[in-house]
Amino acid sequence: MRSRSTHEERLAARDMALGVAIVVTGLVMCGVSVMRLAHGQTQIAQTTVAQTSAPKSGTPSVPAGNTSGPAEAKPGGTRPTTPAPEPAKPDNSAQKAGAQPALPPAPAEKIAPPIKAK
Repeated sequence: MRSRSTHEERLAARDMALGVAIVVTGLVMCGVSVMRLAHGQTQIAQTTVAQTSAPKSGTPSVPAGNTSGPAEAKPGGTRPTTPAPEPAKPDNSAQKAGAQPALPPAPAEKIAPPIKAK
């Protein structure tokens, strides 16, 4: 019975030594960092600016294929889109003419029952 407690004491001492070693390592790393900051040995990473052929004025460049430039921004208005968005499902007359829907029909398990009017 005495050997078991000695074994447990040895494990506890090993765990304590490992814990102390980890704490000391952390404190040494913090000390080295503070010393480098105090002596001004910091390195700052900077990116390089790519040289572009576009003018650096406040006016935006004209998109390819558009001679008039971008659309005017209007406060409170809707965002202009070019070309206008199209519905995913064409109307009945277009379907009769042979137009295909952009998306396949939803599977039956994904279709909800109709909403009842109150």
